[in-house]
Amino acid sequence: MYKGKTIAIVIPAHNEATQIGRVIDTLPDIVDHIVIVDDVSSDNTVEVIEQYRQKNDKITLIEHQQNQGCGGALATGYKWAAQIGVDVAVRMDGDGQMNPADLPALLDPVVEDKTDYAKGNRLVSGEAYQRMPKIRYFGNAFLSLLTKIASGYWHIADFQSGYTAMNRKVLQSIDWDKMYKRYGQPNDLIIRLNVCNLRIKDVPIEPVYNVGEKSGMNVGKVVFTISWMLLRMFFWRMKEKYIIRDFHPLIFFYLLGISFGLLSVFLFWRLFIFWYLWGVIPRVNALAAMFSFMSASQFTLFAMWFDMEANKGLK
Repeated sequence: MYKGKTIAIVIPAHNEATQIGRVIDTLPDIVDHIVIVDDVSSDNTVEVIEQYRQKNDKITLIEHQQNQGCGGALATGYKWAAQIGVDVAVRMDGDGQMNPADLPALLDPVVEDKTDYAKGNRLVSGEAYQRMPKIRYFGNAFLSLLTKIASGYWHIADFQSGYTAMNRKVLQSIDWDKMYKRYGQPNDLIIRLNVCNLRIKDVPIEPVYNVGEKSGMNVGKVVFTISWMLLRMFFWRMKEKYIIRDFHPLIFFYLLGISFGLLSVFLFWRLFIFWYLWGVIPRVNALAAMFSFMSASQFTLFAMWFDMEANKGLK
């Protein structure tokens, strides 16, 4: 236990035979439960876990019959943690990229009820730029900006960080079966937390790389798929939080911003067609395009500001 709270570590594992043992060995004694969800590994990950389980009764192994992705493995582990009633559930991946020395810093704000969900932030110290692969760093930065807009949590960053700790309220509030199952699961979960009005806190952690981990992530493909997911989840959050659960006028500002934005695209397209075909720019068309663009920008920025104000109590 840690400060009177039961702690469960949820570890999704897929082909982590070379790394999972080191992860288990470095977990501190404050951990009460270690639930490892094997997502149909093709190597001997299960055999390695079984060897450790014979020596450590804290370990619970759950084996998927079909590959469900990292998010699916996490959903299984979180549902298990919710069912047995743990106070805090912590995600640690099986590749060794999450430093157990950072665990108390993640746990403290949760067990002291200063937040519902604590998330590691690798970008605070500035070391991540030196230690993360550059393409992943800039992909992370781009997705963090989109996730701020989509989630309404403007005070946090490094949304791709999976090193998290959540209290029992989070475990019981989220429908884990609906959570996004592939890359982008942390972004999807944070949007769902916002709809439930749950508090989030960033905690500085040390970025860990080059410890033998193997990443199967295609950054270009992931950025595209996560961006599309964020767009869908943004509209879902607007509907759930600001229409169904509690109406907020920022909906009108976003609708007007989107409407004027689409109109701007049409007007600028029409302007360039005239310029290309006849070498002239219709004055009325140009004025209308600029007015539409300025209106779209102002309405959208005001909507973001209203969203920021509506969520400032979730810091």
